[in-house]
Amino acid sequence: MERRNFSQIIFEHLSIDEKSFKKGHRYVTILSHPTSRCVLDVGERRAKESCKALFDKALTPDQQSRVNAISMDMWKPYMYTAKESLGNALIVHDWFHLVKYLNEVIDKIRRIEVKQHHELKNSRYALLKSPDNQTEKQRIHFEAIAGASYEVSRAWQVRENFKQLFHKSKVQAWHLFNRWVSDALKRKIKEVDKVVTIFQNHVSGVVAALINNLNNGMAERLNFKLQELKTVGRGYRTFDNFRSAILFFHGGLNLYPH
Repeated sequence: MERRNFSQIIFEHLSIDEKSFKKGHRYVTILSHPTSRCVLDVGERRAKESCKALFDKALTPDQQSRVNAISMDMWKPYMYTAKESLGNALIVHDWFHLVKYLNEVIDKIRRIEVKQHHELKNSRYALLKSPDNQTEKQRIHFEAIAGASYEVSRAWQVRENFKQLFHKSKVQAWHLFNRWVSDALKRKIKEVDKVVTIFQNHVSGVVAALINNLNNGMAERLNFKLQELKTVGRGYRTFDNFRSAILFFHGGLNLYPH
């Protein structure tokens, strides 16, 4: 039993994401390859130095130079290290994380407004779910909210407008993103304004997400599997044990006898 030999593979697209390891904001960094659905390796912590060590351990210098794109959230150490180690790679801010920012804004506003508007009680999933995934009860509840002039309804529309920007050409993406920013700011919602500012500060990675069909979807699904792994293993006392478990189940082991 041995791991697949990845040293000769050209990884055009990679994903990097974090996973909580222990309480107290202890994290590990997961470097994965969406195409093969394999974890290449796991780094201890998520600081710049440990991220650099992870790239050097998982990828040869030639492989690092051939990566075309890497999807990630807006964690600065990941961004800085990717720019240094993967000089030719386009940084793509993950679709799931971008929408998550807007979902968190919607839920924050809802929790504030529900104190004055009892109609918003138990509306969390009606607002956060995509309309296509709403139950009939949630759809009825949502339509009642959408027809009112609540701030949360306007924040919901900002999110939906943003979701319409994906899968566009480069010229379209820049134009539509700037128009989305202008429209979002006109709504005068301070929580939304904060997210818009974050997106503007990372505009190249955000627009890259709108253009490219690249995301951390596989990494997000992997995150759920790793949580199950932690649950079944009743936690892991050391990083080495946790890393070994991750690579055993998700690291592309060759289980055929030799």
